Amino acid sequence: YRPPGRISGEIVFEHVEFGYNEDEPVIRDLSFSIRPGEKIAVVGYTGAGKTTLINLMTRLWDVGSGRIAVDGVDIRRYPLAELRRIIQPVQQDVFLFSGTIEENIRFGRDISREEVVAAAEAVSAREFIEGLVHGFDARIQEAGANLSTGQRQLISFARVLAGDPPVVVLDEATSSVDTETERLIQRGLSVLLSGRTSVTIAHRLSTIRDADRILVLSSGRLVESGTHEELLRRGGTYATLYRLQFSEPGR
Repeated sequence: YRPPGRISGEIVFEHVEFGYNEDEPVIRDLSFSIRPGEKIAVVGYTGAGKTTLINLMTRLWDVGSGRIAVDGVDIRRYPLAELRRIIQPVQQDVFLFSGTIEENIRFGRDISREEVVAAAEAVSAREFIEGLVHGFDARIQEAGANLSTGQRQLISFARVLAGDPPVVVLDEATSSVDTETERLIQRGLSVLLSGRTSVTIAHRLSTIRDADRILVLSSGRLVESGTHEELLRRGGTYATLYRLQFSEPGR
């Protein structure tokens, strides 16, 4: 392993197999590649292996066989701290620790106050933060209990953006927030993913339609791949999923 220069964010899965139990495979002979800067949405029925895919990319688990490579290097060859700088997850359940908002966005990294504020502004979090009594110096209670769901999500976006990762992976949150907060979250997410490779387990229609490519998983296998329109025309698994789960109310 040689520490690379700027990572482009190319991701390749090569014949990846994985099971949490040896005799129960969750991912089966999975192969695909993602170009630098490409926005990928992953869809599939419950149990298809979507969350496992992200767990393997971030090395919460290691593949059973095959390999996952970033810029041509097997992710097992990257020091773990380096890999987790390159590929950063945006979690459904936002982890915030007791400390100031600035400390939560900085997350132990050597970045300036100005960079923290710029990251918060970029993801539409600055306004609500500066509206708090102590602004960026406001203290967060355990698990962010004194903040709303939407505010916690925006802080998590600012935290990831401040780390400037080449690759972002997210299991899209589906928690209910008001319309205005939803709009801020979508705007913040758009900024966060701009110019980066991203892999999103998609629940929202907008994410699916805006993706460069959609990967459809079934029983741990890749069964279809294409744009929203291409997959609808094909009339296969994705079209069925879309009709069942992603059709808009009243349609």
